[in-house]
Amino acid sequence: MKSFKISSEFEIFDSLEELPDNVISLMQKTFEARDKAYAPYSRFQVGAALLLDNGEVVTGSNQENASYPSGLCAERTAVYYAGAKFPDARIKCIAISATSLKKPVTSPIPPCGACRQALVEYEVKQKTDMEVYFMGESGAIVKAKSVKDLLPLIFDNSYL
Repeated sequence: MKSFKISSEFEIFDSLEELPDNVISLMQKTFEARDKAYAPYSRFQVGAALLLDNGEVVTGSNQENASYPSGLCAERTAVYYAGAKFPDARIKCIAISATSLKKPVTSPIPPCGACRQALVEYEVKQKTDMEVYFMGESGAIVKAKSVKDLLPLIFDNSYL
C-alpha cells in the first residue's frame, strides 16, 4: 500500500476592506446579483461575479425550481453565460457571496461540488488558474488561488 497527501492553501481576509480594490468591486457585484436570486424554496440567495481577461464582468444568481434538480446555482449561471457570451475570454477571478432570508450568514460559503466541477472545467479549458473568493453576507472572505484548491482530485478531459 502507498499513500499520498494533498494539501490546499487559502488566504482569509477579515473584511472587504482588506481585499484588493478590483476584488472589492467584484464582491459588490455579487451582492447585487444575489438580490436578484430566485430562491423561493431554500430562501438562500447566492450571487457570483466573474472577472474576465477582456475586462468584462459577468454575474449570476441562483435560480430555483419546484422540481429541485432543475434549478441552477449562481456560479454555474455566471460561468455558462460567460462561456456563451465570451467563449474566448479567460476567467481571471470569481467572487461568491451568500445570504439567507432565514438567518444571518457570517461564515464563508464555498461553491457546491457541482459548481466546483463546472468551474474546474473552465480552468482546465483556459489553461490558467482562476482565483476564487467566497463569503457569507458579512464576515471573513476566503481566497483560493485556483479551483483545484477546492477540488484537488479533478476529473477532466484527460480521462476521456
